[in-house]
Amino acid sequence: MATGRSVLLGSIRGQWRQVAVAAVLFTGYQVGETLVPLVIGAVIDRGVATGDSRAIAGWLGVLLAVFVMLSYSYLYGARACRRSLVNAEHDLRMQLTRRVLDHQGGAETGRLPGSLTSIATSDAERISYVNGSVAHGISAVIGLLVAAVALLRISLPLGLLVLLGTPLLLLLIHKLGHPLQQRADAEQERAAHASGIAADLISGLRVLIGIGAQPAAVDRYRATSQESLQARLRATRANAWYDGSILIVNGIFLAVVALIGGRLAATGSISIGELIAAVGLAQFLVDPLHLLGVVNAEFAQGRASAGRVASVLAAAPAVGSGNAVLPTPLRGSLRIRGLTHDTLDGFDLDVEAGEILGVVASDPADSIALLRCLAREVEPGAGWVSLDGVKLTDLRPADVRAAILVANHGAALFEGTVRDNVTAAGSLDLERVLRSSSADEVADGLHAGLDTPITERGQTLSGGQRQRIALARAFAADRQILVLHEPTTAVDTVTEARIAAGIRSLRAGMTTVVVTTSPALLAAADRVAVVEAGAVAASGTHAELIRDHEAYRATVLA
Repeated sequence: MATGRSVLLGSIRGQWRQVAVAAVLFTGYQVGETLVPLVIGAVIDRGVATGDSRAIAGWLGVLLAVFVMLSYSYLYGARACRRSLVNAEHDLRMQLTRRVLDHQGGAETGRLPGSLTSIATSDAERISYVNGSVAHGISAVIGLLVAAVALLRISLPLGLLVLLGTPLLLLLIHKLGHPLQQRADAEQERAAHASGIAADLISGLRVLIGIGAQPAAVDRYRATSQESLQARLRATRANAWYDGSILIVNGIFLAVVALIGGRLAATGSISIGELIAAVGLAQFLVDPLHLLGVVNAEFAQGRASAGRVASVLAAAPAVGSGNAVLPTPLRGSLRIRGLTHDTLDGFDLDVEAGEILGVVASDPADSIALLRCLAREVEPGAGWVSLDGVKLTDLRPADVRAAILVANHGAALFEGTVRDNVTAAGSLDLERVLRSSSADEVADGLHAGLDTPITERGQTLSGGQRQRIALARAFAADRQILVLHEPTTAVDTVTEARIAAGIRSLRAGMTTVVVTTSPALLAAADRVAVVEAGAVAASGTHAELIRDHEAYRATVLA
């Protein structure tokens, strides 16, 4: 099971080569920075103090070589570090995408789509920064050790001060980072929630406008956004307090080092060049010590983000998986017995192979519950559904969905062309598919026909155009069993009648279940099942039910 710790370690292990290269090159940069004050001290003691021009020129050449080495080390180290960040972020997003798209589901439970998007973007990015922190942290520690050894060679008291003081300083830095992790965790949670609310409102914008609910929606988002802003401000204040505290602690430590070094020089224990080298090393210590503080902050934020990523990766599956195999060839008969889920209570229904069955429910919740069970999105509380005699619970969800396509009422279109959206699902004869779904009229009315580009979710199309293209896509998939949910609510009666005829023609010999209250579609069905109070209350042809069943007439002809 994924945990925050395993997510962090997995991100590092997956890019260990690039991290190692970056660590080695950054270490070269830190060692070069350490050598600079030592070389300057040598220039003073062995050149300036003695008046030896050749020694001055030689040591200046050494200084130039050190600067060239440290510059290129940082340049190529930064490249390797950036490569590890990008690759780690991509790998995390792919893991999250695979989990979200897993046929057993469950990753989206209790989360808005915008929240999952936030986790897959900002949280994955923050975790990837840990790879860079590892490389920088290793180089900073080695830089400190090299500086400590150099100080020991210059003066034993100075070297011991650094060796003994640095671990205490690192411990203090780690303790100061705890509040930052807590605030970062809260900030990311509120930001993810705000993103989810925003995505939810945008996707339902037309409905909100239609029912005049914009003020309530704006108030809801404003409140959520304010909560996210306050969490962000708290995290920013914690980060500023942390950075300021680190600078103060580092400054005090460096002042102590400089003070002791100055006293040693005044008593003649070290030379002027060694004093300059010691002060330079003390100033150099600002960089690795500050870097360790930044590394600790990145780890704190990375741990918070890793916990959220782990919660998605470790989410319990919504449905189980079996090992049974569907019979070949697939006939397409369905049997439902004692099905209980949500509003369904002891639901029984038989669908013959090749039958076009209409399902009418007075309560829309009954329709939704049935569709989710047929799509294998949930585990029913009781009862079962079988396909050609094999229970769906005994099959792999992927096999179920390869046989049964549930085309939901709110099926979204994707960015691309009309042709891309229709043909992406299958290779059934395009002209016939378009004619049967009345999508050919949509294509004829667009400026570039089937090659007309459409935006994400098909927002540039009308509701009726989107419905017909989505229906064409469902037809093109050519599944043995097709379940349609209210596929014609946004089209006129003439188009609806044409689609009804298209279903009978295109789906002849294949099982089709149409969950609808449309008289035209129900009249085209071989049989209609009436659902009341979570169970099938009546069954017959559309004409028979219109004549004999009062509740059916009220639902269909209202």
